[in-house]
Amino acid sequence: MPRAFEGLKVIDATHVLAGPFAAYQLAVLGADVIKIDRPDDPDQVRQQGPDKELNAAQMGTTYLAQGANKRSIGLDLKTEGGQEVLKALLKDADVFVQNYRPGALDALGLGYDEIHKINPRLVYCSVSAFGRNGPRGEETGYDFVFQAVAGLMALTGSEESAPLKTGAPVVDYATGYMTAFAISAALFQRTQTGRGQNVDLAMFDATLMLMSTHIAAYNIGGKAPIPEGNRFVLAGIGAYETADGLLMLGAANMRQQKRLWEALDRPDMVKETHAERLESHAAEEAVLKEVFLTRTADEWQDFLRQHQVPAGRVRTMQEALADPQLATRGLLQDTPAPLGRDGTHKVPVAPFLMSEGNPSIERPAPTIGEHTDEVLAEVGFTTDQIEALIQSRAASRM
Repeated sequence: MPRAFEGLKVIDATHVLAGPFAAYQLAVLGADVIKIDRPDDPDQVRQQGPDKELNAAQMGTTYLAQGANKRSIGLDLKTEGGQEVLKALLKDADVFVQNYRPGALDALGLGYDEIHKINPRLVYCSVSAFGRNGPRGEETGYDFVFQAVAGLMALTGSEESAPLKTGAPVVDYATGYMTAFAISAALFQRTQTGRGQNVDLAMFDATLMLMSTHIAAYNIGGKAPIPEGNRFVLAGIGAYETADGLLMLGAANMRQQKRLWEALDRPDMVKETHAERLESHAAEEAVLKEVFLTRTADEWQDFLRQHQVPAGRVRTMQEALADPQLATRGLLQDTPAPLGRDGTHKVPVAPFLMSEGNPSIERPAPTIGEHTDEVLAEVGFTTDQIEALIQSRAASRM
């Protein structure tokens, strides 16, 4: 069964996490993603991860997390030869996604206006720190910087521990998904208009999107957010100590809170309205704190699930990956181990299944320039021209 983006040609001139992850999501759905790698200045994530051998080989685990299904071409866009090759690649491409500093590619004659003349059907997507315009348009940044300047760190942790960055690069991956969605929207619109377009996506904006409910509470309700740690406005939601660890309780709606109190043999605590729950937070929390200490987290988890009350023991990532539920999903898939090592390794692919072609890994993450000759030949370069480009690139590094 063909996947959603089979036949789509994507040129990926991104680096670090957000942009490469967006291209990766297109790749696992069948797109032919050609990654632009500069041999003398590789993407920094190729050298990041706990395995020193992989880092030295420019195949670090951070890169492997989003490198599968792509083909790599070694290219220096600062050279005339590199610019010539990129234009040749873009002539029949469907998508170009890049995250250079705003104006950098324009200065090389590779901006949207120039490329649009070559291929008016191309979706040209630029991912940047603050967007292409405005007083901060030329700035750069990373996930943790946006967590700081957008106010996300100030919300993370308790009053005593905040501000804290999140334990995972949520801004990078959220931006990647938003980028893939924006590209998909532009491609759908192209089916109606026959034209591509320029997509301008800012990581600062993406970070603020993650706080939509907090922003609405502030702009509409006048309530400025504060760090609340594991506490929620309702006592039926939150983390509670048990006999051996933390339990996250999720009795969010009125039906669930009724089932919770009845299961705990406390029908007197059942509330009839949401407002009553808000007002009785302290009283409910006191009861729950006392009762949850009487059993282990696993015992409470099983007990509450039997009564259709969402709850779960707070687990480590290793424990989550051992959950048998994952065997029924396509989230983790095998790809050949790098550097000729035996066996395979598992990487996350996508959090959804599709009846008409599931996301899948078909080829391992490439080494730098692994497919240069193959890709250049596909866009019409002869063997002599390819050799001349390679020699030119080598000379530029001397």
